[in-house]
Amino acid sequence: MTNPNDDGTLWSELQAQVLILGGLVIVIWLVHGVDWLLPRDLRAYGIHPRTWMGLRGILLAPFLHGSWTHLIANTIPLVTLAWLIMLRQIRDFWLVSLVVMLVGGLGIWLVGATGSVHIGASTLIFGYFGFLMMRSYFERSLVAIAMAILVFFLYGSIIWGILPTQTGVSWEGHLFGLIGGIIAARWLSRR
Repeated sequence: MTNPNDDGTLWSELQAQVLILGGLVIVIWLVHGVDWLLPRDLRAYGIHPRTWMGLRGILLAPFLHGSWTHLIANTIPLVTLAWLIMLRQIRDFWLVSLVVMLVGGLGIWLVGATGSVHIGASTLIFGYFGFLMMRSYFERSLVAIAMAILVFFLYGSIIWGILPTQTGVSWEGHLFGLIGGIIAARWLSRR
């Protein structure tokens, strides 16, 4: 019988996933709490299209949110989709996150409206969504297809977020996050 605390077991994987996702949620919520308490607006560290200072937002923007409502709306899909990526391999989560942040952030920086500031974890959410959906296309495995069906059932309606239909919502972040997820799916897929 296997000890549930041995490395490589399902139990140790689950513990690592909870630790990573719990840590991510704590950091995002603490950043917003600090932003809420301080007189300085941390949203200034988001992505400012086509400005040199705006480049720092590529890595910082996913941790910044405009309101508690914005933060709450992003938390559950972020955790759910990130965990679904981790189910196969935690390493995939880190690589997908990095690709999505870079592709999504650079896309926003290049085409975002002048004078706008883009913040929020939705770029990651759309990237994770794109990764999970397109991994099924590139891999064509039963597990990846079943995962894509589940993801589409849970979050398929978010696809409309890539259209510029709402003022104050970064459709650019959604679109380029999705593209980043598709690129990551192609890169990481195993046939």
